[in-house]
Amino acid sequence: MEAQIFNRTILSLLRKWKNNPYRKPLILRGARQVGKTTAVNMFSREFDNYIYLNLELKKDRDIFNESMSIQEHFQAILVLKNINLKKGTTLIFIDEIQNSPIAVKLLRYFYEEMKQLFIIAAGSLFEIMLEKSNISFPVGRVEFIYMYPLSFEEFLKAKKETKLLEIYHSLPFKQFAHSKLLKVFHQYTLIGGMPEIIQKYISKEDISALATTYESLLASYIDDSEKYAQNPTMRNILRHCIESIPFESGKRIKFHGFGNSKYRSREISQALRVIERAMLIYLIYPSTSTQIPIFADLKKSPKLQFVDTGLLNYFVGLQPNFFRHNSLHSFYKGLIAEHVVRQELISNNMYDNKKVMFWVREKRQSSSEIDILLQYQDYVIPIEIKSGKTGTLRSLHQFVNRSNHPYAVRLYNGDFKIIDSVTPEGKPYKLLNLPYFLAGNIYDYIKMFLA
Repeated sequence: MEAQIFNRTILSLLRKWKNNPYRKPLILRGARQVGKTTAVNMFSREFDNYIYLNLELKKDRDIFNESMSIQEHFQAILVLKNINLKKGTTLIFIDEIQNSPIAVKLLRYFYEEMKQLFIIAAGSLFEIMLEKSNISFPVGRVEFIYMYPLSFEEFLKAKKETKLLEIYHSLPFKQFAHSKLLKVFHQYTLIGGMPEIIQKYISKEDISALATTYESLLASYIDDSEKYAQNPTMRNILRHCIESIPFESGKRIKFHGFGNSKYRSREISQALRVIERAMLIYLIYPSTSTQIPIFADLKKSPKLQFVDTGLLNYFVGLQPNFFRHNSLHSFYKGLIAEHVVRQELISNNMYDNKKVMFWVREKRQSSSEIDILLQYQDYVIPIEIKSGKTGTLRSLHQFVNRSNHPYAVRLYNGDFKIIDSVTPEGKPYKLLNLPYFLAGNIYDYIKMFLA
């Protein structure tokens, strides 16, 4: 099975960009191996002319020279690629653009002087490359779209689960499909959303055959990050962090001694932020807000979110557990359920790459924590990922008591239902209970819930 058959959600966003008369050169951000190049190659079929440049290749990189005008650059590209343009639209895809600071700088001139061309660039670690090269980013003359591993919806499309996909999008979904959707969601959580992994899994349905692919993904992440190490010590710290990340993911972390190391807080913090810029992790700080705006408290310990739950499962050795438990809450302290739900919510934000925060109320004698906070209109909605009964939602009740509205959400492995409840302190509230495979549609359900 070829990766090109995957119908990625980003294609619809690329079409909107194409049809926007005020479009700017587009920078496609995302971790390595999430399918950026494949998506643009698929999108290129909608153009009369397609020019692909890979700036990891010296011959492609050497095209960009500050002494030439942007028109001369375009002619040099046509000569290098031996292309005679047909009439109509032309898409130029500059892949791995981080390898040429000059190419990044020239994006503004494509926007200002050659607006008839459609320009897409992709790469990683732009910020670090710009810092090292002392080049200002063309702010205001480019736009961004963020790409992630396949979401559960895209996984259903890849598996050609047409009927399940239709039910997944129905509002509310049909309860008779609950067990089948839950089973497929567990498959998705098990292997994750990396395109190459899904491609091989669908073709063979053999988990053991995926080990070499998981290992090669981790090796590519290590190699990529080490390119930006300022010295051998930082290279070692980066390697340690990437190898330790799966074991720390889903948890609140401390920088000092991260991954049972002797590294100092500042060293780990610097390394993790390099890795975060590569979009391999998210450092998610908590909030104490119960009303908008939701502010992150950077003084408190963050949670660590890895790019993909399947990678986490593989490297921590959790995959065999999926065959022994019916609930994602039944092992690894429930962290996998929270991790995959957060991954689903992150993948919803393809225009702004917002982090999905959590809530804390920390006191000496007692503390409360809500797994996820979502802003919907003027509301801050608390979301708990639990398998227990509603009466055990102690932290949720703490939030509801302090909130200016009576709405809360629980994601679990049970049925869809809305119930009227009361906190132990006597505040009535409504609780939306959703199966966690609907996390990707949560905004639609909250809209229905609040209507």
